Amino acid sequence: MSVQHIVSSTVDAYTLTGGRLLATTAAFVALAGAIAGGLALARRVGRRGTTVALVAGMIGTVVGGWVVATADGGPGSGSGVVGGYAALAMGVLAVVLGGIAATRSPHPA
Repeated sequence: MSVQHIVSSTVDAYTLTGGRLLATTAAFVALAGAIAGGLALARRVGRRGTTVALVAGMIGTVVGGWVVATADGGPGSGSGVVGGYAALAMGVLAVVLGGIAATRSPHPA
């Protein structure tokens, strides 16, 4: 495999492929979950913020993991690997923050 073949198989940096779109969407969902988890941990939102953090974090983690698992190439290939890893990281963060907020919140008797 020549260097020219490797270089020509990459996608332009600004081309929006299906993998990139899916990974970016999952990363934004996970980011929203991480923000909701942080607000729930700071007790600025109620129980709903904890639920949003947990659900959005799980969605971001699952979709990000799926994008990474089904990627055809590495970064720059257009398959969404970088966004998938970002969604994984932020999704796990959202789940952790939501879980901590859920354990610290007072439960109704």
